[in-house]
Amino acid sequence: MTPHPSPLTPHRKTARRAVFLDRDGTLNVEKEYLHRSEDFELLPGVPEALKRLQDAGFMLVVVTNQSGIARGYYSLEDVDILHRYMCSELERYGAKLAGIYVCPHHPTTGKEPFVKDCDCRKGKPGMLLQAAAELDIDLSRSFMIGDKASDATAGLNAGCRSYLVATGHPIEPLGEIPIFTDLSAAVSAILEE
Repeated sequence: MTPHPSPLTPHRKTARRAVFLDRDGTLNVEKEYLHRSEDFELLPGVPEALKRLQDAGFMLVVVTNQSGIARGYYSLEDVDILHRYMCSELERYGAKLAGIYVCPHHPTTGKEPFVKDCDCRKGKPGMLLQAAAELDIDLSRSFMIGDKASDATAGLNAGCRSYLVATGHPIEPLGEIPIFTDLSAAVSAILEE
């Protein structure tokens, strides 16, 4: 088996660019503890925006905190079923995700083994670092887009450039991180660089 490169060491020039994407409030309508396919609703323009990124050579990777698993509201299997549905919806528009990474933990609340102060819960960079190692992503040439400060912080901590979108939670300005009206506007900014 070929070892994966460490996410903490410089990548070869062949490493790929990616856009890491929060799920709830960024790709789909924010609904508290969403876990059923029938409640899933893509935000307007999201599939087309993702296709534009993909066509420009970016890998698309979803990174999502799902503390509802730790809290016992739903299971990892429920989230997997929802993600298969999300992928099928996006693929209808030609947008294909390279990976989906889920943090099922909460640092203080819930049921074992999911109650822990992990490295994967955003704003920590664990999910992005894991994806970079497994998918050969150059984090320095990649972006993180989300609707919360924890999304932006995770991206910055992983060495990415971070953007926020105002389609989910209310956003307070966070340093010099750009805030866009929606994913399409953030994608346009990435593609203009």
